[in-house]
Amino acid sequence: MKMKVEFKLNGANVSVFAEPNRRLIDLLREEFELTGTKEGCGVGECGACTVLMNGRAVNSCLVLAVQAAGNEITTIEGIANGDLINPLQKNFLEFGAVQCGFCTPGMVLSASALLDKNPDPTEDEIKEAVAGNLCRCTGYKQIIEAVKETARLSRKN
Repeated sequence: MKMKVEFKLNGANVSVFAEPNRRLIDLLREEFELTGTKEGCGVGECGACTVLMNGRAVNSCLVLAVQAAGNEITTIEGIANGDLINPLQKNFLEFGAVQCGFCTPGMVLSASALLDKNPDPTEDEIKEAVAGNLCRCTGYKQIIEAVKETARLSRKN
């Protein structure tokens, strides 16, 4: 039996009916056509499906859609300002932290959650924040540099 699920998605109030066992990733991709959220492993190991739930990075393959009720969900599509990418996304591009791009949405959201709670993270804190996101292409160096630069620029403003 489907249940009504109401939550905030990328800043907008939404309402949808979902089966109790439907995963949040499936709801986002199929009902809302937000395909930036990727499914890599389906068991919470790779981080490709990372979204923000109330500002906290979570694996959407492990969250049931009904658990989104009353919460605020932000996907990679929701952190940009319309057609303008945010500074973190810009720095990922500029530092070459987007090789194949599959891990990028989850990686950006994990880093974004870190910067929102800690605008001046150490390199170790950045590594810890993205530890749940697997990247086979970059070696993480470019990712860490992009996050450090975003933090540095935000401190200047």
